[in-house]
Amino acid sequence: MTSLLLQVPVDAVNWARAQFALTAIYHWLFVPLTLGLALIMGIMETCYYRKRTEFWLKASQFWQRLFAVNFAMGVATGIILEFEFGTNWSNYSWFVGDIFGAPLAIEGIVAFFMESTFVAVMFFGWKKVSAGFHLASTWLTGLGATFSAWWILVANSWMQYPVGYAFNPDTMRNEMTSFVDVALSPAAIEKFSHTVTSSWIVGAAFVIAVCCWFLIKNREHELAKTSIKIAAIVGLAASLLACFTGDGSAYSVAQTQPMKLAAMEALYNGGESQALTGVAWVNPIEQPDYKNEAEPSMRIAVPNMLSILATRTMDGYVPGVNEILNGYTTPDGKTQLSVEEKMKRGREAINALATYRKAKKDGDEATAQQQLASINENMPYFGYGYIEKPEDTVPYIPVCFWAFRIMVGLGTMFIAFFALVLLLVYKRDIAKYKWLHWAAIAALPLAYVASEAGWIVAEMGRQPWTIQDLLPINAAVSNIGSGSVALTFFVFLALFTTLLAVELRIMWKQINGEISSHSTENK
Repeated sequence: MTSLLLQVPVDAVNWARAQFALTAIYHWLFVPLTLGLALIMGIMETCYYRKRTEFWLKASQFWQRLFAVNFAMGVATGIILEFEFGTNWSNYSWFVGDIFGAPLAIEGIVAFFMESTFVAVMFFGWKKVSAGFHLASTWLTGLGATFSAWWILVANSWMQYPVGYAFNPDTMRNEMTSFVDVALSPAAIEKFSHTVTSSWIVGAAFVIAVCCWFLIKNREHELAKTSIKIAAIVGLAASLLACFTGDGSAYSVAQTQPMKLAAMEALYNGGESQALTGVAWVNPIEQPDYKNEAEPSMRIAVPNMLSILATRTMDGYVPGVNEILNGYTTPDGKTQLSVEEKMKRGREAINALATYRKAKKDGDEATAQQQLASINENMPYFGYGYIEKPEDTVPYIPVCFWAFRIMVGLGTMFIAFFALVLLLVYKRDIAKYKWLHWAAIAALPLAYVASEAGWIVAEMGRQPWTIQDLLPINAAVSNIGSGSVALTFFVFLALFTTLLAVELRIMWKQINGEISSHSTENK
């Protein structure tokens, strides 16, 4: 294992990363709308179940049709994404497959079958099942999609904060020791909460944008105004919840991934009573000279706020990039090794593992036990043994810094946006505000930008790690030629772009079609 992983060319690693990023970005165009529409269409059908009017039936079926189109596209890209773990990241899958595979298996066996079963009842069951059963199927479809997201995010969170596992030197695999620790880790709970609430924002923005298009075209006024009321309430609540869950997620990052937090804040030199950067000039196209710069130029910050967010105290200690690289001791006496020391101990773990396996093969039990002690002592730094130089552990600061501010800035904007829409739709005739209609349509892509920016921060901020501190990307990739990965990259680019174009065309036809003609009474 150890020699094989180091032989993978850099261009093969980069193409594998590019292909996975491409698939993930396209996949995430569909997922948040699925989660967001699931909540709104459930509310719509609940209103129909209570009032049994033609209007609520029509509204329920309309939003469910759009949900179904988006759901199908999300499934297609999601399946490809999971297969790439085996094709392009086989060393990763082999090294931690016993752990990583468990939540993915549950997602596929339980959550996916649950949502795929009930989506069929929801979409084709009108007039074939009772109104109560159909309503239950609609909510269970949304619950299944959310349950599916939970297990995917459990798997992703384990990569960010690995817990509940132990390394077995005989099999050279990491094995699960506690399913509960993996499934209910604080990182998973925080990530799930923030991801789902931010997805509700996307769903609400989508519904409002479609309804404002109806108002621009002077059609479907009742459907548009009623849907805007529901979506604005959902969107405002989701935006406020996203602030709360985002704060919890940032606190979790501060505890488990301090280098990611330092990159997000462009915090080169940390310490006590750290200020939170509002704006600063960080060159977006090159890594800053963090070793020689005290802080970014033109920095405007809120005093003590970063310490409050990261430690829940005004004078809390927050390490910067240089402290993490060089090692530091917190005021309460906790010591963190330098990256160079971690690299040294990681290489000791790798060498001890090789010696252990040879001793076991030769029947030298004494040497094997001696090396096993060294493995156990240095295993927390195993991944650092594959790092070439300390600077490689610093993420690309410009991307993390600006993506974080785009996410937070747009999230704040959406609080004001949904509050304004809610005020106008209840207190005024929203059909008269043409500027708001076009603003709502323009806001929809911004919701996606904010959502994608959040994932860029999450994934780029933990580079160079595939699994935090345990396995860097250069040791996780499959040992395959870069040419084949590059070829499939462009194949997937064409395929995903086609899928996106097909979805947009189908949705456009559904939105511009005669809504009432699709309506059928549920008996």
